[in-house]
Amino acid sequence: MPQEKLGVRQRAVMFVLMAEAHELDNRELDERFGLRLDGAERVRLNQLGLVESTRGGGNRPFVHELTDRGWRWCADELRSARPVPRDSLGKAFHAVLAALGRYLERSQLALADVFHAHDGLTDHIRATYRALTEAPGDYVSLTDLRRRLDGTPRAEVDDAFRRLNRAPDVVLAPQEDQALLTERDRAAALRVGTQDVHLLAIEP
Repeated sequence: MPQEKLGVRQRAVMFVLMAEAHELDNRELDERFGLRLDGAERVRLNQLGLVESTRGGGNRPFVHELTDRGWRWCADELRSARPVPRDSLGKAFHAVLAALGRYLERSQLALADVFHAHDGLTDHIRATYRALTEAPGDYVSLTDLRRRLDGTPRAEVDDAFRRLNRAPDVVLAPQEDQALLTERDRAAALRVGTQDVHLLAIEP
């Protein structure tokens, strides 16, 4: 299938989502990168199946995440021969992307090996999960996990949970019986897409 031709802003958003390797909403895209994905540009990326965009209730901003096809687009973009931009910064970025593509091909690595690698915090969460469960696949509340990670900034723990959520052996799920949730459980919840999740399981 031919590589989809995207506009400059769309390509920039794609590469930011690749580099961050987790969902970002328009507010964070704007504050950190000076980008937003909305209107016709968002609709086209959604229709092409490159980005999944969800929106909660009220005035919540759109939340964007690369799909599997989006990751393949990024990998193909690294390997493709694109015209070199005219400005100096664009040329430098083009050189970095080309070098990354050559490295991945030479090392026989996928983008996920670079941007989805486990880090110390996700490894710590996995170890904490094992300490709290009797068997793989058992659910543990995010409340209990956060209590064991006390002292780690909330935003860092949230990002680690989101990275884990993309691993094939990890499941983040809401508590089906909402009546069982305490105030602490609700406060410990993580927003994923359009719902709050309260439980984590790691399958064997």
